Amino acid sequence: MLLSQIILPDGRRAVACRNAGGTHLVDGADSVLALAQGAIGRGESLADAVASQGIGAQVDLAAAYAEGRMLLPVDHPDPAHLHLTGTGLTHLGSAATRDAMHAKADPVEMTDSMKMFRMGLDGGRPAAGTVGAEPEWFYKGNGHAATAPGQPLLSPGFAKDAGEEPEIAGLYLIGPDGTPFRLGFALGNEFSDHVTERGNYLWLAHSKLRPASYGPELLVGDLPADIRGQSRIRRGGNVIWEKPFLSGEANMSHSLANLEHHHFKYGLFRQPGDLHVHFFGTATLSFADGIRAEPGDVFEIEAPGFGLPLRNPLAVAAPNSRAVAVQPL
Repeated sequence: MLLSQIILPDGRRAVACRNAGGTHLVDGADSVLALAQGAIGRGESLADAVASQGIGAQVDLAAAYAEGRMLLPVDHPDPAHLHLTGTGLTHLGSAATRDAMHAKADPVEMTDSMKMFRMGLDGGRPAAGTVGAEPEWFYKGNGHAATAPGQPLLSPGFAKDAGEEPEIAGLYLIGPDGTPFRLGFALGNEFSDHVTERGNYLWLAHSKLRPASYGPELLVGDLPADIRGQSRIRRGGNVIWEKPFLSGEANMSHSLANLEHHHFKYGLFRQPGDLHVHFFGTATLSFADGIRAEPGDVFEIEAPGFGLPLRNPLAVAAPNSRAVAVQPL
């Protein structure tokens, strides 16, 4: 089952459900968040909540997307209660790309990135119920940085780069007692500034404070073990770069359970009612192939089983050389 959120032609919000029988509106539903909250309250699954709600009229998702009416597959009415985070160096091919960016002058000395990757290989898949190695972790922002599919990813004027990261994101809602509930998974573009990161890996935190997008559809249920998708950049209608990307646990050095534990072990991230969008990492970057995206380029990420591709054009804010002035009170 795939869920999505759209704006109807009359301006109302709606939830759409795609399954083997086609794509239909979910009766009386205007948000996936409300459906999930109801499911938690009744002790049922999200799929059961959709079935209980009932299925209505057919809907053309592709038309809604083309007309700019596609929303994020789950959002929060208060953007401060949606958290964008991620983990890196989690995929079996991710170390080579990162190591090349962070290589030290002494090629014999192992980079900190490679050390972190080795920790994941050695201890990222612990036995069920036990705790494994900590992954690299980063913060991207809150709901103010969450960009709907089809809408521009806005790179700040001071950024040195604006590059895509094709990933799978886990979507979670914290229940009333602080229990994290996984709603499902979505395609994600964990948009980053790789030139800043390459300058000094301690600037990773700065490079990740950028918008991100996920969706357009939410896969309800288990994540496939072997995901083989495509990431591409279109410029003026032409594909200027394209490459496959791999995800799923068969292609990862960490288990999902281990990554989830090391995020939700912090009480800060178990506040009732909060939404979390957690990006699981990638090994594929156009930046690694020497591509520099330009304003107007369209990032496109797709994978079988996840519905419509995730597309976002690139926009760049006007540069401002003046320092931000803080006013004393």
